[in-house]
Amino acid sequence: MALAENDSSTSCIKGKGKARHPEPSEQTPLLPHHSDVAPSQPHATDDEEVDLESSSDVRRRLWSQLAFVFLASLSSCILIFLLLALLAYSYAARLSDVSPEDVLENALVIQGPYYVNVLNVTADGGTWIQVQAKVGIDAGSIMGVDTDDDEGTFNDMWKSFGQWGVKILDRITVDISTTQIFSQRQALLATLDSPPFELPLTVNPPYDDSWLSPLSLTLLVVPTKNVSDMNQFVHDSWQSGAASVHASIPSVVVSGGSTNKGGWRKMLKLQRSSIETQLSMKLPPIPGLPTPGKDVPLPSVSQLITLQSFGIESKAKDVTVHALATVINPVPPIMNLTVPSLPFIISLPGENHSSIPIASVHTDLFTLTHPNITLTISGSILPLPIHPSASISAFISRYLSLKSNPVSVACPLFPSFAVDMEFPAPSTKPQVLRNVTIHDMKIKPNPASTGFIASGSVFARIVLPKGMDLTLNVTRVFPDVLVFDGEVHELPTLPLPQQKDEKLPDPLPKRAFGRIRPDDWLEATSVQVDSEGEGSIFAVTADFVNVPLEVLPGRQQQFSNFISKVVFGTHGALAGLQGTTDVGVYILGLPSKDHENTAMDLLDLPLQGSVRIGMKDLFV
Repeated sequence: MALAENDSSTSCIKGKGKARHPEPSEQTPLLPHHSDVAPSQPHATDDEEVDLESSSDVRRRLWSQLAFVFLASLSSCILIFLLLALLAYSYAARLSDVSPEDVLENALVIQGPYYVNVLNVTADGGTWIQVQAKVGIDAGSIMGVDTDDDEGTFNDMWKSFGQWGVKILDRITVDISTTQIFSQRQALLATLDSPPFELPLTVNPPYDDSWLSPLSLTLLVVPTKNVSDMNQFVHDSWQSGAASVHASIPSVVVSGGSTNKGGWRKMLKLQRSSIETQLSMKLPPIPGLPTPGKDVPLPSVSQLITLQSFGIESKAKDVTVHALATVINPVPPIMNLTVPSLPFIISLPGENHSSIPIASVHTDLFTLTHPNITLTISGSILPLPIHPSASISAFISRYLSLKSNPVSVACPLFPSFAVDMEFPAPSTKPQVLRNVTIHDMKIKPNPASTGFIASGSVFARIVLPKGMDLTLNVTRVFPDVLVFDGEVHELPTLPLPQQKDEKLPDPLPKRAFGRIRPDDWLEATSVQVDSEGEGSIFAVTADFVNVPLEVLPGRQQQFSNFISKVVFGTHGALAGLQGTTDVGVYILGLPSKDHENTAMDLLDLPLQGSVRIGMKDLFV
């Protein structure tokens, strides 16, 4: 019975809950029998089902956690994106309200330019120049993110984020379309073109200029061809004391980043159209010139230029010209400018308001110096017209009479611009004809009239002014001389060519009693002699035979007194000579349009000398 109960109790225990292994005893075998292991197989299957159920619960909990993290992250990203979008919109809205005038007046800082270099000149009159300056943009001022006093946590965070964005962006690229520059009278003065360029950005700049960055900009400047508009602009600027212009820019595109780099910065782009702005710069004081003002006349070009030296020299095939001039520098001292060689054509006024080009010259490369710029000029005489004497003779006559000469200077690179200026007179009056005398002079009555005739040989030296090393061949002369009782000490006043005629001076000079004037040119010869610290020197000889000697009206008594001195004087009498003469010359190397050396008449050269007449020279 006891055994049966035990068996039944054992079977009941096995039927409930989990099966438990019996407690080991002294009778438990170390290695179980096969029959003992087999019943345990159903219990392993139940454990696996329990483990699978536990794994499913874990996975469900893991997926729930992952979904929560994903949704939280997505929400955070969306929230951050919205915040960034709102911030970007706030900055974009702020930038959209910024006008170009605000940028120019409050954000853009330019120092200079310090250096301007003329690179090239185009065929249509444009000039490529390189400009170097220092520049910077205070982006914080126009965006409102510069640090001020404490304005609250939100504003400080907003400004900090904006400052961080400016620093990340670092710089912008500006692409400007062709800019037109107008005067205040709306006259087009020039057009400007430039490739895209970079401008650095900053926030909270210091008060000094340490935050500015170097900028090298290449510009194509095409000035207007309307000379009158440009002259009017210069006159208006002088009268107002400032150069004021109106700039018209059709389009400006501003993009983020550098010109040669792409990336996300290039996606930031801002475009403005039809930009109109006013620019004004006060004229700086110019040493040697009056202060600009309404009642102050505009200085002429001649007041800006001083001719230090001038030379002209005959070569085998041409005549060369060289000069040294100084020009008052109107540019502020902070600016350095390098200008390449520039060509110029110099012309003299001709008939009927025409001009005669006489020289082609060019300047050497030069840089700006203060207070004056030194120009080294060289070139040659151009082929002259067949009959250039009137203009050139007028020039030489005015030059020798200490009068300035009007000339026109034009640059072939800018054909529409020509500057009228004055070629300065020499500091001292040149005496071209020197040592004038008459050898073997004979005086006798004129058989054809009641007057007298004279014969002899005129000797003189032609001494060109210093620097004029020309080779001349004097072929003829045409003197017009007054004869005086005694030597003449004062030089005559040189008449202008258009004023010369056969009339006698009124009143007649004292002690003048006669006039010698041939009816036609006298043949002459010349020989070059050694110079003596002057220009070229030539000895000239001209013979004259039976040339009328006219006794001046009302001076018969002076003539009789002179004859008495000749007759009764031990050594005769000294007669003074004073007047002018025309001289016909050939200039070696001077080109002409007919490919021959040009014959030129130098008119109204002042003449002064003396001749001693003895008894043997009278009435023979």
